[in-house]
Amino acid sequence: MQKNNIVLEKSYDFALRIVEIYKRHYSQNQYRDLLRQLLRCGTSIGANVEEAVGGQTRKDFYAKLYIAYKEARETSYWLRLLKDSEVITIEEAESLLSDCLELRRIIGAITRTIKNEK
Repeated sequence: MQKNNIVLEKSYDFALRIVEIYKRHYSQNQYRDLLRQLLRCGTSIGANVEEAVGGQTRKDFYAKLYIAYKEARETSYWLRLLKDSEVITIEEAESLLSDCLELRRIIGAITRTIKNEK
């Protein structure tokens, strides 16, 4: 992984935490479909950031980064739902929600900067 790229590092670390939540809760839980949704979008943030970094054009970079932003918003939704339905603990959810909000702010700031440069 490229060092000193904060959004790459944070999104990768966040994805690892999402995988851990999934592994911890999936086998004994009847809410597997909800957990799969969290896994899908929570790991997609970092994958799209990685694709953005490898983008061929500025437009490609922006498009992939904006997808990462939307995936972060969706992840927040699933985390709130899983917390409020008591599938995951409040502590697990709050910590992840805080990190997800930080990712949304970072990615949002980057996309706004790119959009304003046009």
